[in-house]
Formats: sequence, C-alpha cells, structure tokens
Amino acid sequence: MDYKEMYEAWINNPYFDEETIAELKALAGNDSEIQDRFYKDLEFGTAGLRGVIGAGTNRMNVYTVRKATQGLANYINKQNTDKKRVAIAYDSRRMSPEFANEAALCLAANGIKAYIFDSLRPTPELSYAVRELDCIAGINITASHNPPEYNGYKVYWEDGAQITPPHDTGIMDEVLAVTDYNNVKTMDQKEAAEKGLYEVIGQAIDDSYIDCLKKLIIHQDSIDAVGDDLKIVYTPLHGTGNIPARRILAEIGFKNVYVVPEQELPDGEFPTVSYPNPEAAEAFELALKLAKEKDADLVLATDPDADRLGVYVKDAKSGEYITLTGNMSGCLIGDYEIGQRKATEGLPEDGYLIKTIVSSNMADAIADYYEIGLIEVLTGFKYIGQQILGFEESGKGSYLFGFEESYGCLVGTHARDKDAIVAVMKLCEAAAYYKTQGKTLWDAMIDMYEKYGYYKDDVTSVTMPGMEGLAKIQAILEALRNDTPKEIGGYKVLSARDYKADTITDLATGEVKPTGLPSSNVLYYELSDDGWFCVRPSGTEPKVKFYYGLVGKDLKDAEEKSEAFAKAVLEMIDSITA
Repeated sequence: MDYKEMYEAWINNPYFDEETIAELKALAGNDSEIQDRFYKDLEFGTAGLRGVIGAGTNRMNVYTVRKATQGLANYINKQNTDKKRVAIAYDSRRMSPEFANEAALCLAANGIKAYIFDSLRPTPELSYAVRELDCIAGINITASHNPPEYNGYKVYWEDGAQITPPHDTGIMDEVLAVTDYNNVKTMDQKEAAEKGLYEVIGQAIDDSYIDCLKKLIIHQDSIDAVGDDLKIVYTPLHGTGNIPARRILAEIGFKNVYVVPEQELPDGEFPTVSYPNPEAAEAFELALKLAKEKDADLVLATDPDADRLGVYVKDAKSGEYITLTGNMSGCLIGDYEIGQRKATEGLPEDGYLIKTIVSSNMADAIADYYEIGLIEVLTGFKYIGQQILGFEESGKGSYLFGFEESYGCLVGTHARDKDAIVAVMKLCEAAAYYKTQGKTLWDAMIDMYEKYGYYKDDVTSVTMPGMEGLAKIQAILEALRNDTPKEIGGYKVLSARDYKADTITDLATGEVKPTGLPSSNVLYYELSDDGWFCVRPSGTEPKVKFYYGLVGKDLKDAEEKSEAFAKAVLEMIDSITA
C-alpha cells in the first residue's frame, strides 16, 4: 500500500477517532505533507519511537503508541517470566500523559500489570523504578531535548537500562509484526484497576530514589561548611527536574538555590526556548541573567526529562561565566568522584571508568592516573548500563563512573541511565568541596587541564531532513567507508574503525582486527597527536554528527586547533555531497 492508499485507509477506517480523521481530511491536496505522514511507519528503533506529534503512520499519536505497546506486550508474554509488570513514566511534553495512559491500558489488556506515575517524573527515576518494583520492563514517554512538536517512547528492560541485544531486536520484530491497528488491544481504565493490572505510583518511589542519592554523598562536611554561602542558579527548562533537583539540594544542605521563574513550571510548548537543550547557549539566557543578579557560583540546566545536565561556572578572576561541555562536566564530576573515593575509602582493584567512543580522551588520562580500568562502548548510555549489568552478573568489575559527551553521566548504580538529578547533586557537592579548598569549579577544571592535558572535544551537526536528507547521510557514510581518508584537517589518520563492518584497520601496516563492539553505522578515525574524529547519524533526529577531539598546549591553542579542524571537516563533507 503506497502513502496515498494508506492515507485513504485511515480516513475511511472507523477504528480511528473523529478528531484524527478530521485532522487528516484537512490535509487534502497537500501531497507532500500526506507523503511525509504515510510514506513509512514511525520506526521503532533500538531506542523506541521518536517523532512529530500528529495523525499518520509516521507520527507520534495514540495509535502508534498502542501499536508499539502491543508489540512490547507480545514480546513480554513470550518470555519465560513471572515478572509481568511494567513501570511507566512521562515528561512535560504535549500528549505525554495521554500516551503513557494508552500504553498502560494496552499492557493491561494483554494481562501485564502497569505501574504508572501520578504525574511527570525524570527519566532516571523511571530507570530506578523498574528495578525497585521488580518489573520486566519500563516505558518512558519523552522526546528528551527535541523541539516542542516531538514526543517519544523509550523502552527499558528489567536491569533498568534501555533495551540492548537481544531484547531490542526481539521487541522491534514484534512491533513490526503488528500490521493491523484493529488487532491492538486496550481496555477500560476502571476495569484494569479493579483487576490489579493498573496501579498509580508516586511518593514512595520518590522518597526511595532520593534516599539512594543521599547515600552517594562523600563530603557532607564540605556542604555543611559552605552550604549557606554557595549560590546556585537552576533551570528545569519547563521539564521534570524542578521538584527532584530542588528537593535533593535542599535536603543535603544547600540554602541558596535560585530557580529561573520563567522556566520553573512544566510546559510542553517550551515558551522561553525554541530548543530545550542544555547543550544550547539559548537555553541559558534567562539563567545567566539571574546568575549575574545573584552573583551565583554555578548555573545548572536539566533537559525536559532530566537525564542530561548543562553547566556554566563562574571564573572568580574574570567574573565571567564559562560553559562546560558534556565532556568537561563529565570529566570534572568523574575526577572528583573517583579521586575523593580513593582519598576517603580507597578504590577497588577491579574499578572501571566507562565512556562512549565519542567521549573525551581525557577520560583515558584520568583512568591512567588512578590506575583503574577504562571501558569504551558505543554511543548510547544503555551500553554503559549493559556494562554495569555484566559486572553484577559475573561478579567481576566495579563501576566507578560513566559518562557520554552529550551531557549525560551516572554516579552510583541506583539507575542504569544517565541521571541529571544525581549529577546536579554531585556537581554542587564538588563545588562545596573545592570552595573549602579556596577554589572554584573553574579552578578545578584548570587543575585538571594542567594534570591531564588541554583536551578540546566538540561536535558539529548537519541537519538533512526528509527522504532526500536520509539518502545524503547514507551517501556521506558510504563515501568515507569506501575511501578511507589519509588525513583529516591536517592530522594524519593512524587507524580507521568501521563499527558496521566490525573492523579496525591500521593504515600503516594494513593489519585488520575486530572492534569487539555491536554493529553500528559509525566510522571512527584515530589521528596523530592524540586526536580523533568520528562520524555517525543521529538516532533521534535527521542529522549526521561529526565528533572530534584534539589536544593543545593551552586553552587558546586547543580552541584554535578545534575551530580550524571543524572548518576542514565541513569542507570535506561539502566536497563529498557536491
């Protein structure tokens, strides 16, 4: 069935509600819009669903959510398990409560108990709840930092991490097998509750989650000493972080936490930011204004589902606020956590720091300094969660810290996804500790550069929407895959990793060995002078991303090298797509 036939089928099928049919009829004559909505099913990938809200097979709506949930239910019911329970959370986006409820009722209709939160909650609390409630899976309705028109559907497995092999492909196959919307099950909410298949959760999980975070504090003495003095500006960017972030900071002793009033309350339209992403400078405009009024020491922003943290720190010498990239804040928190654990209780002999392949090589330097192991995984925090599970199952390996460049990290193992609430707590604890040493967080960052090297890591993205854009992105990957560059941006290519082909090729010797990681459409180049370059399509947006890391003699030198390299990369890509 082509897109036009699918469009007509939806309009004429009484299964779909009147509002959906009216929305589609209003598109009559707009062939490009109809094509975009119906040329494919919204893809259920390894991270679940993510797309624009609206009617159609290629959109987020109650029907695509039900269809995905039916596939998940079919998969769960084929497992040899008595844990037929699923936790469900949602964020502040449009239709999030409705999508969460539809998922719960579909599960219930399939004989699977749904625990659904009474209101919006951060992603890491959902990860925590899956294990706390002994569930087989979890569902989180969120599109993270995407623009307001998007929503999404993430699936977690019983370890609290997002699905990895074999469950990801198993669930995807079951979702693909659901071809008729009329066969998707649902039931009345009251009936589901009466049968014990629908239970609302909230305060008890909140309290338990917060208690777990408090146990991770190393230097309560430092917080007690300067908690009255340290000034913190925080914004939840209209998302889920407001209540838990403020609660944990208040309960451990930070008195001066100023929340950006315009961005305090949940709002799926994100009226003060067009792109609610803590990586974007725009997201910090109001927070920085408030920080200057309050003379704040640090400025924090969590994304709408509160799994990622953006940071600005004050340089006491210049009085300016300096942004920390995800690599910088990740290394800063990681160095503090590992260093202070070593100082106060010692480190386990089998301790590990885990990072993704596109994260800073400063992590390698930190691991070397503390004489701990370093594990590199594919992009996606679920692979860090997978390593934690492996440690637990084998009894070998101790998780110390994990992070990825996209502003996500995890201290502790209470969750198996990145946790911006614990990151807020830890960064503020670190700020208090360094303040007792007469230092700011920026001073601590400079100390790290002096100790480990002036690493500069960045990412450049090119947006290529639609079917034509998808073809261009694949063409870029194939061109680089078929003709490995000998140099990039003036740096010699020493080796090339093709994670799709599972090969690492030494360009000097021609030796080829396996990557040892799952198949992924990613290319990675090890460069001279401890540099690196990586190309991967975004898993959630119509973008191709170019990651790179270089080392300079000082901050200025590293910045200049990075800017020149970024320019060279875009020129190289332009020549490929010309």
